[in-house]
Amino acid sequence: MKRYRFGLASVSFRKNTPEEILRAVRAAGLSCIEWGSDVHAPCADREGLARLARLQEACGVRCSSYGTYFRLGSSPLAELDGYIDAAKLLGTDVLRLWCGEKNPEAYTAGEKEALFSACRAAEKTARARGVRLCLECHGGSWTHTKEAALELMEALQSDRFGMYWQPDPFRTVAENKAYAALLAPYTAHIHVFNWEGKTHRPLAAAASAWREYLGCFSGERTLLLEFMPDDKIESLPTEAEALRRIAEDSL
Repeated sequence: MKRYRFGLASVSFRKNTPEEILRAVRAAGLSCIEWGSDVHAPCADREGLARLARLQEACGVRCSSYGTYFRLGSSPLAELDGYIDAAKLLGTDVLRLWCGEKNPEAYTAGEKEALFSACRAAEKTARARGVRLCLECHGGSWTHTKEAALELMEALQSDRFGMYWQPDPFRTVAENKAYAALLAPYTAHIHVFNWEGKTHRPLAAAASAWREYLGCFSGERTLLLEFMPDDKIESLPTEAEALRRIAEDSL
């Protein structure tokens, strides 16, 4: 049975304070948030993270995930523990990571093996710490193609390693749907937006496409709105309502 949780990625509003974002999340009827480590929740700011946790509780919002910019294969593995500590302070066991620094076709055989070795080492850390590492589905990384992402997931075969999914604004609906369907068994959270190339558009205008995308996933899923069509926090209620309608239609 399908069940959705609705939330927001805080990177949508980098210019707004955590207080402003949490008020907007609550007003829009969303239940969770993914804090980004770049602006709102730096992993070294333990006081700030504790404060965020208190603010969440006061607003009745839980942390679905910690959006890091840790890059497997280039960020030192020793830094991962700090991000895990931060995630736990925020009350989540899901961390978003990036995998590599270029598209899979640009990797040599040796570079690929080194990247996979880094992923295996990170998986051991995640297992020991009781968290799940989920990879950003994005260009400029190993997971840019569905085939490469699936190859990594099958190589690791770990419940501590998974995927995010989001549509690629430079691909067709059919291409994006094929990626979603193939990686659905490994996907934890979904970033939701409507872009056509670099142009941001209202989510409601992509309702048909998003119903197809959500049809690829079963079970419980967390849907995180990411970026507004006009980059304004005032648009969050409208986008949240569009997301709820799309999700209801996909059940």
